[in-house]
Amino acid sequence: MPIDNITYVDSSNFGQAAPPKKEMGKDEFLQLLVAQLAHQDPTEPMKNEAFVAQLAQFSSLEQMENMNQSLTDSLNWDYLLSQTISNTMATSLIGRTVRADSSQVYLETAGAADIAVNLDRTTSEMTINIKDSNGNVVRSITERGMDKGDHVINWDGTDDSGVQVVSGMYTIEITALDGNGNKFTPSQFMEGKVKGIIYKDGYALLSINGQNIPLAAVNEVNEG
Repeated sequence: MPIDNITYVDSSNFGQAAPPKKEMGKDEFLQLLVAQLAHQDPTEPMKNEAFVAQLAQFSSLEQMENMNQSLTDSLNWDYLLSQTISNTMATSLIGRTVRADSSQVYLETAGAADIAVNLDRTTSEMTINIKDSNGNVVRSITERGMDKGDHVINWDGTDDSGVQVVSGMYTIEITALDGNGNKFTPSQFMEGKVKGIIYKDGYALLSINGQNIPLAAVNEVNEG
């Protein structure tokens, strides 16, 4: 009896549209095959080649599901291995001086902070806006006539009125004009010695200058 002629009606769900199943698993396939064999016409039993074809389909389906599970397990192991390697690498950086991408600075109590900028061209003017945790600009610094390369601008820790601001993390936003008057955004970085490692959500963060920097942000490592 062809498998397409088997019909099943569930009276408990009569009147309700059953959500369509996107794909058939190996258990459902086997149940359907058994049902087909149980309800076949005795005068017209399933031919050997048809039965073998059904079993081959079941075997293929089982192999595909096993391969999918193996691939998922492999990806999970690769992820764990990658995290383990990254965390191990992070510990080897303790005591080393690193350079990392960063758009923030940490201000100590009654202290100052250095803002590091890399210019890929000469600038006629550069504006540095320092924002607090609420996004408010507490200080604006303007620098003019700066050459291409790395520059460090010292912020004395005061706001635009000359009042010392509270310690904490501050976000730096920088815009600049080149010699032709074109506006561009310089890249920012930080440089300092790794004091320790902090682990958060399985990831290693480097403690540098009072900040926790992800390992992926590091682009240069130097001795001492």
